[in-house]
Amino acid sequence: MLPSIQWKNNSIIVIDQRKLPHEEVYIKCNNFKEVAECIKKLVIRGAPLIGIASAMGFALAALKSKAKSFGLLYKDLKIASEVLRKSRPTAVNLFWALDRMEKILLFHKDKPVSEIKTILVKSALAIEKEDIKINRKIAINGIKLFQNGDTILTICNTGYLATGGVGTAFGIINALHKKHKNIKVIVCETRPILQGARLTTWELIRAKIPFKLITDNMAGYLMSKGIISGVIVGADRITANGDVANKIGTYTLAVLANFHKIPFYVAAPTSSIDISLKTGRKIPIEERDSKEVTYILGKRIAPEGTKVYNPAFDITPNFLVTAIITENGVIYPPYIKNLKKLQEK
Repeated sequence: MLPSIQWKNNSIIVIDQRKLPHEEVYIKCNNFKEVAECIKKLVIRGAPLIGIASAMGFALAALKSKAKSFGLLYKDLKIASEVLRKSRPTAVNLFWALDRMEKILLFHKDKPVSEIKTILVKSALAIEKEDIKINRKIAINGIKLFQNGDTILTICNTGYLATGGVGTAFGIINALHKKHKNIKVIVCETRPILQGARLTTWELIRAKIPFKLITDNMAGYLMSKGIISGVIVGADRITANGDVANKIGTYTLAVLANFHKIPFYVAAPTSSIDISLKTGRKIPIEERDSKEVTYILGKRIAPEGTKVYNPAFDITPNFLVTAIITENGVIYPPYIKNLKKLQEK
């Protein structure tokens, strides 16, 4: 399986995640606007991967700029950054990556423009390489929380398709499978876009990990039967108090897990932690097109004129989160104190 994103000949190659699992189609992005459009339209998705893509889009904007001075280059890249920032509002990795690229740009402002462009490309590729290492560290930290024979419930997609490497929550599952071979996975279909049914199952099959697919509303029943050992999810943003924004349906799983006394874990890189926001109430929640709910794979399932709510994410309050698994260790409550310590390291 090819990487979900590649820098090749000064362009960006991405797998079109909308086409999976039926077709493996790759799209070439030649400029930052095309990268932003791919993020917006879910060709590229998953918080860490969005961060990588935005950094590459920024670097691509630098390469395509005809500016001969730093001032003009800065002006071009400011425009590119604003376009990329507007592509999706919830995943903080996008803003984290662009902030990092802008700081690098300003740090090297006295260098020749050609050298700055080279530095920015190397910096974007470094973010991708770092994410691969981060995924591995998250997996190492996460496998300590589970035992041979456990059955893990997950929602949405947190694997190769969502990151630069093996994934966050999926990375832990993959490491557990390699260690124990007797791990089972329950995958929520993840309405309305079906990232679980289309993408996570696609990755599990390739990793040869045993799994069963369920509709989202079956999770509580399975928990009540004692089938689920624990829940692992990813995160698009984690606030200073440990509230978690993740794919819609995550909050429901957290409530059910809490009721049934099942551990609920969040796996995410530290780049997904947004200390600037005190609570999840401050996180902007993306409201997407109603057609995502009224259609499935291009086929209408609701009558014409049906009105829709379609928030792409929900907020899981910190008291429902057993622990947050990062590349720097497993973080337990009190999150306000321990997440702050993590950021200070």
